[in-house]
Amino acid sequence: MSRVAFPLSEVYGLVEPGPVVLLTTAGKARPNVMAQSWHTMMEFEPPLVGCIVSDRNYSFDLLEASGECVIAIPSVELADKVVKCGNCSGAEIDKFATFGLTPVAATEVAAPLVAECFANLECRVVDDSMVDRYGLFVLEVVRAWIDPVVKRPKTIHHRGRGCLMVAGKTITLESNAK
Repeated sequence: MSRVAFPLSEVYGLVEPGPVVLLTTAGKARPNVMAQSWHTMMEFEPPLVGCIVSDRNYSFDLLEASGECVIAIPSVELADKVVKCGNCSGAEIDKFATFGLTPVAATEVAAPLVAECFANLECRVVDDSMVDRYGLFVLEVVRAWIDPVVKRPKTIHHRGRGCLMVAGKTITLESNAK
């Protein structure tokens, strides 16, 4: 086996945790949406998601202040809009209007759903003890929505520096899980 050293600054692209999502928050002037890829499931019931948001992001203050957000899961067809949302700040522009995304009222939180996404998870912050040190918010999913018309959506995954991977073929193996 041959090996070469790999830059530590690029390790995150090797252990990418899941699909790139759009995280929405409610703001006083307007809602905001950001591309986000550093998240992980932490518990099944109630569903808990660990979500890292840098304090350099406009969404950080909105999430910290409201304690609520929506995790909207886009399919590959939205990749261009997702990347554009990740390359600018909601402090300067209305990303929903600029990138043609449709905010839809959620039922449990003030942050909007994203109509174009095949799944939307309404979330509340349930643990902020690691926010100051790591930017890690623990979110409880309090309501989940899917578009029943969308079958087998292909998600996008962040590999770093503008590189995205599209989810591929699904395989099913025997499992004892119920």
